[in-house]
Amino acid sequence: MSVPAASRLVFLSGMTARNAEGGVTGIGDITAQAHQVCRNLKATVEAAGGTLADIARLDVYVRDMADFDAIHEVRRQYFTEHAPASTMVEVSRFVKPEYLIEINAIAAIGGGR
Repeated sequence: MSVPAASRLVFLSGMTARNAEGGVTGIGDITAQAHQVCRNLKATVEAAGGTLADIARLDVYVRDMADFDAIHEVRRQYFTEHAPASTMVEVSRFVKPEYLIEINAIAAIGGGR
């Protein structure tokens, strides 16, 4: 994916399954956590003036690479216009042991696309 040079880059980091109440959504359930992470990404990029379609890059960290298909099934529900460039990496642990997934993203907002 390429982005116009005039785009404003917005870096979104530490997107986890933390919900608005401060708890963790979907403890032990990768599908529920992936949905919460995507909802958090959507809210954050919209607060910056963009949409999910503006996200050009995702770095996905997971506790179990066996969850790859389930995570991509959820991602396809949110990233319907295009699939951002992405990397998925299995990690040994997160800040909270309940987290199964964390995503960092780069959005390119504006620039006349």
